[in-house]
Amino acid sequence: MSAADEIIDIVDEQDRVVGQAPRGEAYAKGLRHRCVFVQARDAAGRVFVHRRTATKLVFPSLYDMFVGGVVGAGESYDEAALREAEEELGVTGLPRPEHLFTFLYDDGPGRSWWSAVYQVRCDLPVHPQVEEVAWHAFLPEEEVERRLTEWEWVPDGLAAYERLRAYRAAG
Repeated sequence: MSAADEIIDIVDEQDRVVGQAPRGEAYAKGLRHRCVFVQARDAAGRVFVHRRTATKLVFPSLYDMFVGGVVGAGESYDEAALREAEEELGVTGLPRPEHLFTFLYDDGPGRSWWSAVYQVRCDLPVHPQVEEVAWHAFLPEEEVERRLTEWEWVPDGLAAYERLRAYRAAG
């Protein structure tokens, strides 16, 4: 099954499930759905950063400081966070990601999804999916900050990162 054919839950502005649709249809029609964003750090505290492949359905070839993706139909945010982190990092046995907060990403009509942000420590050797990740590295936080203005980042990941910085500053 292709990514476009995966069935996902469609949700309303309160994050209540109101239906289901194939992912490709949800994207094409701009239906609100659920996503997870997992910030993975290695033992040295460096952030996993990657560049998406050119074949991705959304935001192809852009950089991201999160692993994650769309929550499947009937799947919880927590289940999706672990599944997506293991899939994208190419590992098994990852600790359960820690949920930090959830927000409604809204970039205008048809570009809105509920976004749950997590963090996880990954001490395992990573082997990212070649279908999803064109380049990757664990970067020090200072380098991620410097690259924010140099690289083109996925807009929802950038919004999540800005909220994560504010969340940590307030904590």
